[in-house]
Amino acid sequence: MRTILFIILSLFPVPVREVYSEGEYTCRRVESGVSFLMDETVPAEGYEIDVTESSATVRYSDKGGLFYARQAIGQISVTKADGSVSIPCCSITDYPRVAWRGFMLDSGRQYQSPETIRQLLDMMAALKMNVFHWHLTDGLGWRIDVKRYPRLTETGSCVAEGPQQQGYYTRKEIREIVSYAAVRNITVVPEIDMPGHAEAALTAYPELSCFGIPAEIPEAGYSQVIFCAGKDRTLRFLEDVLDEVCRLFPSEYIHLGGDEAPKGNWDKCPDCIRRISEEGLRDSHELQLWFSARMAGYLKKKGRKAIFWEDVLHPGSTLSPNPLPDNVAIQWWNYRGYGDFALRETPANGYELICSPNYFTYLNFPTEPWKGYEENRTFSFEDAWLHNPVEKGLSSGSPLVLGGECALWTDYGLTEDMLDERLFPRIYAIAQLFWSGGSR
Repeated sequence: MRTILFIILSLFPVPVREVYSEGEYTCRRVESGVSFLMDETVPAEGYEIDVTESSATVRYSDKGGLFYARQAIGQISVTKADGSVSIPCCSITDYPRVAWRGFMLDSGRQYQSPETIRQLLDMMAALKMNVFHWHLTDGLGWRIDVKRYPRLTETGSCVAEGPQQQGYYTRKEIREIVSYAAVRNITVVPEIDMPGHAEAALTAYPELSCFGIPAEIPEAGYSQVIFCAGKDRTLRFLEDVLDEVCRLFPSEYIHLGGDEAPKGNWDKCPDCIRRISEEGLRDSHELQLWFSARMAGYLKKKGRKAIFWEDVLHPGSTLSPNPLPDNVAIQWWNYRGYGDFALRETPANGYELICSPNYFTYLNFPTEPWKGYEENRTFSFEDAWLHNPVEKGLSSGSPLVLGGECALWTDYGLTEDMLDERLFPRIYAIAQLFWSGGSR
């Protein structure tokens, strides 16, 4: 009877940088004599490794499993004094708990260099995380080059004045990052936040707001100046942006934000008031649902799915009378404000769900009070590992729960030199929750 050894490879992994190359992931130093066999019985992204004194066999069913198997071999291999590399005799069966194992980086508030992005993708690969949610637009900066609207980067990428708050990613850089991620079994999901968190874009194109007045750039938080849902030109602008986003990012999902969109201007805007009347809506909250459905419907025509933050569900407990289309997923985040409301309501309404409660998957929350983060917005490694509400979502058993995601927002000037302090070691615990459902 074969002995199975379960090894926690995604917890405290050993980096093996020399196995990476720019073109294709290779691990030849330790793969000599290893047989790789495709086996449809192995779970998706999973693998089996059997090493004896006379043979070494790897079984996998897809490219993700092959990638993680090669990575595991690199992590468990031993380099001898003479420079030769050997693999310990072992039997390993390893496969993921959930399909969506995401990491979100906020590049809207703070710009990070492409090299830093690649280092974070390497980290994700070591932790078996497979979705890079890239928050590319926010009030403090627009980071994606859109050829049809050049002022988005000419003006919108440098509206803030703090350190590392200026800059954008060229189309070439984006394509290179998407390719770099794909080699590491990572899908890049871009986020274009709408209708709120749009001050940078509306500084570049103020005519797309309700009253055509350039937005004041908030040092923290957000303002009342959001995209005008009543103007047809605003809808066309956003659809044009999505056209270019879809050409740059092959991901099945495109994140459309939808969080923290105050409706004060919509409630006074003649265009928005007219839209509410013409569409038979009750209020500006339903106008955001209408707006969100319009944008998601546009993506559906392009064969894509849309993700919205859970805010589109608030304050009502039902999506009627203006339901979102069936290509929509909801991201649960506001545990501090609404508990597990989104976890309960999203599957109940037939929509896919991504679990990322701010308690305790928001890694921008420090371990000790810092700037705008008071004691009630801190958490420890133990909290992340033993007390994480994400566990309830991942263990719900609903087929509509895609998986989990942790987020690193860059509020209050979280510059590149501070990222590691926020990420480690807590991201090890979160990544393990995503990969393994075992007891702790």
